[in-house]
Amino acid sequence: MFTQDKLNTLTRISSKKPYRAFLYDCDGTLADNMHAHKAAYREAAIKYGITLDTAIIDELAGWPTALIAEEINKRYHTQVPPHEFAVEKSTIFFERYISKTIPIDFVVQHLKDHIGKVRIGVVSGGSRKTVTRTLTIIGLIDLIETLVCADDIDRGKPYPDPFLTAAQQLGVAPQDCLVFEDGNPGVQGAIAAGMDWVRIDEL
Repeated sequence: MFTQDKLNTLTRISSKKPYRAFLYDCDGTLADNMHAHKAAYREAAIKYGITLDTAIIDELAGWPTALIAEEINKRYHTQVPPHEFAVEKSTIFFERYISKTIPIDFVVQHLKDHIGKVRIGVVSGGSRKTVTRTLTIIGLIDLIETLVCADDIDRGKPYPDPFLTAAQQLGVAPQDCLVFEDGNPGVQGAIAAGMDWVRIDEL
């Protein structure tokens, strides 16, 4: 649902400095699909005999799926093959859920309002295949100047690497970038990169 008050707040925050680039997370920030990702994680986990508490997905939002699988192994004392789990979860998401993705309207509108005014990038812990499809469904893929995903870098969020990579690709200094995030790992990565940030889920 579109919320004018939230858009106004987001616009006001992002106008406090003369930022040259906006870097948006995808899932949970531009796309209202975290419930679907959680469902896919839960179904994938069941195939390995795990009854997953999906609060872990909120806690580790922005981590690549294989790393979340490694954390699941630590907490549940299991031996799920991380890459195999990531493929399983991705397959479930694509087959059952991705087509139902809807935009988080006020964030999407904020992005659209700044086309041509600042450089635009998306920095996600998801795979390039999934993120590209998600951005296509919500009508943003052609508006994104750079896209940095889990398979593009060695270290994802909460490390600064994906944000610094996006800034470098856009030719913008880190201190001139503003990051839009819904998860703690993303916020931590933005801080480590020396970038300002906004928590979408707190607006």
